[in-house]
Amino acid sequence: MIQTVEAVIDKRGKVKLLQSMNLPKSRRALVTILEEEPAVAVAETALLSEKSLAEDWNRAEEDEAWEYLQSEQ
Repeated sequence: MIQTVEAVIDKRGKVKLLQSMNLPKSRRALVTILEEEPAVAVAETALLSEKSLAEDWNRAEEDEAWEYLQSEQ
């Protein structure tokens, strides 16, 4: 079965898959180099917006709304 997975290649050519994979044995792979840079700005945007969203996230009403997802201890 052929699979496509996203990866990032650094300037020295080291390939890092963006998701873990478990294969039954070694496989050959083809690598296509894209012109665009990796989409790491998404994580940066999330970090930059965290402070402004914290006001809503840290309300008691928000905690109550998601309380059912908390694991029993």
